[in-house]
Amino acid sequence: MLHVACFVILGGLQKLTLIDFPGHIAATVFTVGCNFRCPFCHNPELVSLAKYSASNIFEKEFFELLKTRQGKLEGVCITGGEPTIQPDIVEFARKIKDLGFKVKLDTNGTRPDVLRRLYGEKLLDFVAMDIKSHLGDYNKTTNSKVDIERIRLSVDLIRNSGVDYEFRTTAVPGLHKEEDFAGIGKWLEGSKKYVLQAFEDKGKILDPRLLKKTKGKKLDLEKIAKNIEKYFGKVEIR
Repeated sequence: MLHVACFVILGGLQKLTLIDFPGHIAATVFTVGCNFRCPFCHNPELVSLAKYSASNIFEKEFFELLKTRQGKLEGVCITGGEPTIQPDIVEFARKIKDLGFKVKLDTNGTRPDVLRRLYGEKLLDFVAMDIKSHLGDYNKTTNSKVDIERIRLSVDLIRNSGVDYEFRTTAVPGLHKEEDFAGIGKWLEGSKKYVLQAFEDKGKILDPRLLKKTKGKKLDLEKIAKNIEKYFGKVEIR
């Protein structure tokens, strides 16, 4: 039976991270459910509510833990899944802020309306938006029907928010091509920071059939970074 406290369904918790929230000692909480079906997703158990496990971390337990970490942790990274599809994500972020923690949000950018509310209530200290591909390939890359105007709007909101941010793309050989990143660069030109994340074909992914496409193929991330660095304040490889 699902425990849906405050309509935010949590699927996991990393009690300590030094990398998820740049410059801060943080915890990372994972929400369940996503409106994309990216074949390369490394958190397939968080995509569908149908696979939700009764052993997952619930909201009450999460906030009890945070209270014991006050003065030890600086922030909380809310990731997923896709956190912005949770009905009460704004209230959830507010409760974290009320305990004195900074909030980082990971998002795919499909809910600019939610982003606007979070920004409007000053509940965000950092936003990382996943850029799945250049705009022309979004449906194919995410295996979903995407409202591109919402993606564009989220990018604009993030860039003009005055809150720290980064855009990032998981570069998948066989799915992405080097020239795709020039299209991303032109789209996001002038953005503060862009991160290239290397796809790793180990562990579970949402669609294991993708591994047939990636096998034996490589993307030269150093070359890609050099080609697109002119579009951004900073390009980083992870």
